[in-house]
Order: sequence, then C-alpha cells, then structure tokens
Amino acid sequence: MDKKIGFIGCGNMSKAIIGGLVSSGQIAPENIWVFDRKPATNEAMQQQYGITPASSAEEVAKQADILFGAVKPNVILNVLKEIANSLNKDTVVVSIAAGITLDSLANVLGHDRKLVRVMPNTPALVNEGMTSVTPNVLVTKEEADEIVDIFKGFGKAALVPEYMIHAVVGVSGSSPAYVFMFIEAMADAAVLGGMPRAQAYQFAAQAVKGAAQMVLETGKHPAELKDMVCSPGGTTIEAVKVLEEKGFRAAVMEAMQQCMAKSERMSKA
Repeated sequence: MDKKIGFIGCGNMSKAIIGGLVSSGQIAPENIWVFDRKPATNEAMQQQYGITPASSAEEVAKQADILFGAVKPNVILNVLKEIANSLNKDTVVVSIAAGITLDSLANVLGHDRKLVRVMPNTPALVNEGMTSVTPNVLVTKEEADEIVDIFKGFGKAALVPEYMIHAVVGVSGSSPAYVFMFIEAMADAAVLGGMPRAQAYQFAAQAVKGAAQMVLETGKHPAELKDMVCSPGGTTIEAVKVLEEKGFRAAVMEAMQQCMAKSERMSKA
C-alpha cells in the first residue's frame, strides 16, 4: 500500500493497528503519521516502529489518505471538527470511537466525506482481534477492502452494516469480559479440585482458546463439537446437564440482549 496513513490519538488500539501494519509489511513505517497529545508517545512510536511523528492533528490530516480518529468517544467529534478543513477531499476517515454513528461523523466533517466506522475489540492487542468495518456509501469497495485488510493484520475483520452494530458490541466488543469471567470461574473450580492457581488459569484459558479454534477451523456446528466431547454416561455430560439446569445459555443470551439494548440507548444519547 503506497498510501499515507494517519493516526490522531495513539492509545492501545492505535498501537495494535500500527503494529499490525508494520509487521504485515502492508505499508512503509515512514508513511504512518502519528499525533498524540503526549509528545513522549509520539517519540516512543517513532523509536519502536520508525513512524513519522507529527507536531499537530492538522499536520496528520493534511498528509493522510486514510485517517484514523482514535481518541475517546466524548472528544472525537470536537477533534474532527477542528481538523475538517485540513483534510483532502478523498481522505477516508476511520473512527474507532464506540457509539459514534456515521451520521454524527458526517455532521461534523460534511456529508460529502468518505467515512468508516470500525469496532475492534481488546484481543487485537494480542493479534487476535475481531473487528467490524462499516463504511458509508461514498467509500468505494476497494477502499472498504483496504480497511478490512488493515484490521486483518492483527486478527479477523468483516464488513458489517450499521444497523448490526449493536449485535457487534454484544458478540465481540464486550464479549471478552464474559469469556474472562468464564475462564475465572473454571479456574476457581480447578483450584477447588486441588490445582494450583496459576496452572488453573493456564489450563482454563488454553481450553477456551483451543475450543474457539476448533469452531473457526473445522467449520462444524458448535453443538456437533460439543457432542464429540460428551461420551455416554461420562463426566462431560454431567457438567452439561448442570449448565442446562442453571440456565447457562439463557443467561448468556439475556446478558447480551441487555448489552445490545444499552449500546442502542447510548448511540441515541
């Protein structure tokens, strides 16, 4: 990719994206422009990756063919409003801010602007992210595919229409928290069974990681994979029976419904 990519804000998610871009060789590091309000961050990113540090958000906006707005949701609209006049007309502006709609972005940048709303999740920090990419109608297919490829540099990414964004929040944005709770609970049970705490976390986490990989790689239905583990009259089906009695699936579904409803309320606020 011979384009220039700019970042306004360089927190954990920007660092994950920049790391993915550089390690995948998608772009020369000097073509990545970064401005963070902490000068030490800009210097550290230059030393670590060889990116070009910028002296202002406006400078990044002038240079970038693809501009990432990676500041907090409560300030992103103000920041974008300030740099709107510095942008080139064909610059694709990518927002990572949760809860900020394409329409809100267009209101501050103009309705003739190419805009993309993305939602990565925290496993991006360990190269296992799941990111939704939602372009507006002015973004070409090639440009949208470029953004998807950027996020595939540190996990998986897919195009998602905006009306599905609340489902994305529930199923990938917020879901690492539920999975961490599940791992913690399994480890607690293993400790109860006599396993040392550190080992219990390793066994539980690796089991979750491996099970997830089986879903992704085999193409089999999760229920079929579950059936493969459940021997007649064995230990696994005993655990499955208790989870069904305690409403395990219904609890997960209800929790996610509440999560999605909250996401919807926040986007209307």
